[in-house]
Amino acid sequence: MVERPLLGTMEWLPEDWVPSVVAVDIDGTLTDEHKRLNIEAVDALRRLESRGIPVVLATGNVRPITYGLWRFIGLSGPICCENGGVLWSPDWDGAVLRATKDEARAAADWLAERIDRLNAEGIWSNQWRESEWCLKPTEDLAAIQSAMAESRWSNLDVVRTGFAIHLMDPVISKGQGLEALAQRHAWSLDEMLVVGDAPNDLSMFAAAAWSEAVGGAFPEVAEAASVVSPFPHGETFAPLVQAIVERLEHPR
Repeated sequence: MVERPLLGTMEWLPEDWVPSVVAVDIDGTLTDEHKRLNIEAVDALRRLESRGIPVVLATGNVRPITYGLWRFIGLSGPICCENGGVLWSPDWDGAVLRATKDEARAAADWLAERIDRLNAEGIWSNQWRESEWCLKPTEDLAAIQSAMAESRWSNLDVVRTGFAIHLMDPVISKGQGLEALAQRHAWSLDEMLVVGDAPNDLSMFAAAAWSEAVGGAFPEVAEAASVVSPFPHGETFAPLVQAIVERLEHPR
């Protein structure tokens, strides 16, 4: 087990700043590489909410799974699903779909005709997808990118995470999704902290004032982050939230 350094040995937050809203990725961030949810992270997010800081789940995962986690943690913030393709808030009449999955699904079927053994059905959660389509992470990414570049679907983005290869409309991203939520909720992105681990988190790192990469993040994500956690995945949240609480109680 990794021994945690004292909070004072690193700066989790910029000087004279504390977030008013926190957006967090799920897979690889709240969960480990085996998709096991970190219970200490759950407690930490509840602690943020008790301090009046809403938590937004910003994920590539689908709405049913995200909503279930939102409900059982007991969060108040909205959710940003399928990399910003699907937005939902408890005070809205329904979800907002910012794209459809039709073109991405058609592209997957086309790829299966041209790449040996590629499975167009992709990952199991595709049965609930509304705005994108996901292939298994073990598919040949280079072959997919090369074929897509020469196809009628060359406009689609191809983004690999630790859990899937996402085929999605370029108008959607986590960053754009959070920008839309900020407008609807009258939040300032200058007061938002985001936490993630994978390339599909880069857009929200660029959109928010402060970004934290969990330990084990993709190299390019760690490079883009304001701070890189010394703790893997969900173990990041207890010390991060403790730093936020201390800043609230003892502002500099």
